[in-house]
Amino acid sequence: MNQVRIIGGEWKRRLIRFEAVNGLRPTPDRVRETLFNWLMWDVSGKQVLDTCAGSGALGIEALSRGARHCVFIEADRKQAELIKANLVQLQCTTAKVIFAKAEQALVQLPEPVRSAGFDLVFLDPPYSLNLWTPLATLIDPLLNPAARIYIEADRPLQQLELPAHWQLLKETRAGQVHAGLYQTQKAAH
Repeated sequence: MNQVRIIGGEWKRRLIRFEAVNGLRPTPDRVRETLFNWLMWDVSGKQVLDTCAGSGALGIEALSRGARHCVFIEADRKQAELIKANLVQLQCTTAKVIFAKAEQALVQLPEPVRSAGFDLVFLDPPYSLNLWTPLATLIDPLLNPAARIYIEADRPLQQLELPAHWQLLKETRAGQVHAGLYQTQKAAH
């Protein structure tokens, strides 16, 4: 059993456990710290989506820092159960864990979740599946105006085919990890 430490917020220094599942690589601490420094004032009270949640570290970190609610989508059953167990251990009641492939879960989200939309999305799929473009296409209609989207990839972000109205705000690189924070520029509907 592996574990990762929560960096900040209410649950700072608490450990969350995760399985050593093939292709699961939690966001490195340094990158997570950079991301949440970028988001410092943009987490509290937000609706969050942790797509391809893996360890759940990003969504749990957002909840620790005051996010209103987080939907975790995870395709590995054992890992989805561990995310649930970690949330119970943290006494978190403002999260929903969906065990499904992200491509299926995104089109089947219940109406209250769809209509609330998301203010912050973590998009960090297993690199080998090359899901950035299809998932971005499915996520885009679920975004609230000026939503922030964090993307992690194994290649330069400019090589990903993302919606044209997603504006890159900040980017960083740590070893093979390319990470960026985008904001949607679409008008309110």
